[in-house]
Amino acid sequence: MIMNRDRTGRIIGASFGLFFVQANAGALPTRIGAPLRGLAGAAFVALVVFGGRRGASGDTARPAGGGAGFGRGYWYVVAAEALALVAGLVVISRVLHAPHAVVGWIAFVVGVHFFGLAAAWRRPRLHVLGAGLAACGAAGLALAASGASTAATATVAGILPGALLLGSAWWPAPAAATTPVAS
Repeated sequence: MIMNRDRTGRIIGASFGLFFVQANAGALPTRIGAPLRGLAGAAFVALVVFGGRRGASGDTARPAGGGAGFGRGYWYVVAAEALALVAGLVVISRVLHAPHAVVGWIAFVVGVHFFGLAAAWRRPRLHVLGAGLAACGAAGLALAASGASTAATATVAGILPGALLLGSAWWPAPAAATTPVAS
């Protein structure tokens, strides 16, 4: 199986989606959380095994611009994301003493980081994913601030973003944004 920027990005995104679901499904009753964990695991394994195949272009194409895709722009986005995560987690845990809000902050920051990736990779469709994740994170923060249950916050800011990340790994890349790989 050919590994390229597109496939690597899909696997990374799906890995984080799997993690979101696995980490947050424990807040739900076992009869709900266990099947969600199983479905997330199956979706991830299927993506790895079958590659989220969408025809030949999905397996052998990379976005316009070539290169490895993990250049300077990518690392700037990841560094900003890491700084925002750490700063927010310090405030949430040490100042606000609201550990149930952590998942909302993480989802929000991960969502916002997709706006930077959309620009760095010239992939405007990542704005949709970023907006969805950021909205889930903001809703999770609002739920945590209003005293909602941990299960409600984990579902909105953890499980739903995980499903979005896993599902997005199966979206076909637009044909206009790909060029054949010369290997």
